[in-house]
Amino acid sequence: MTRKTVLITGTSTGIGLAAAVAAAGAGWHTVATMRDTGRADALLKAAEEAGVSGLVQVKRLDVTDADSVAACVAEVIAEHGRLDAVVNNAGAGSVGTIEQNGMEQVRSAMEVNYFGVVELTRAALPHLRATGGRVITVTSVGGVVGQPFNEAYCAAKFAVEGFMESLAPVAASVGVHVTVVEPGAVASEFVASLELDIPAMLAEAGPYAPALKAYVERTTQSFAAAQTPAEAAAPITLALTAEHPPFRVQTSDWARDFVAPKLADLDGSAVQAVTGGWLR
Repeated sequence: MTRKTVLITGTSTGIGLAAAVAAAGAGWHTVATMRDTGRADALLKAAEEAGVSGLVQVKRLDVTDADSVAACVAEVIAEHGRLDAVVNNAGAGSVGTIEQNGMEQVRSAMEVNYFGVVELTRAALPHLRATGGRVITVTSVGGVVGQPFNEAYCAAKFAVEGFMESLAPVAASVGVHVTVVEPGAVASEFVASLELDIPAMLAEAGPYAPALKAYVERTTQSFAAAQTPAEAAAPITLALTAEHPPFRVQTSDWARDFVAPKLADLDGSAVQAVTGGWLR
């Protein structure tokens, strides 16, 4: 029986790392990509400890570089002969408000969190059509509920959700499943990677300082009860292996409660039933 192949982005830490190990544990050839392969040690160690080293292959991929995306997908096809799933996980946070941050930070957030997802999905689709494959994209509860001082990040995640919700019925018409995975707070290096100097931000926030202070305090409390990366990655494995994966899945009860006021249609089935009907 031919082993299936999945390409996962952003696997040096956090959800991506946990998803790569779990996918290999489920028997998939796992192409674990990252922008800097010099940061692969944690992933390789976790794969070895899980006994799946032979199924994890590290490759360089920068989702903001179209040539890098095309080259990586071509290498996967050349080496494995197939591509059965893509997990769009790579992302970058962005904290602040537009008056003070300006447009460069907004464009940067969109490049990584939105255009990078579109670029890889586009490159993968011909191969996923050939295998009846899957597109799984890690968005965020911030792709459903806009959050203060996360304007650029949430805008990008909203864009991803809209793109995937629009793509899903079209992809389904050619045999490709689309799923979005919405984590809440996750205890990973994602927040630390922002390298935020909170005191400096507060000192420079001017009229926004009281609101920013309240936001920081609330967010700090939410991360005190954060999920582990493995817990947040579990729905990704489900979306890889389920016969009929949902369009939308939250990674915890907290995430479900958070988006519930915005989404009465929690798993996306009602929207997909409507838009899918437009194509039949």
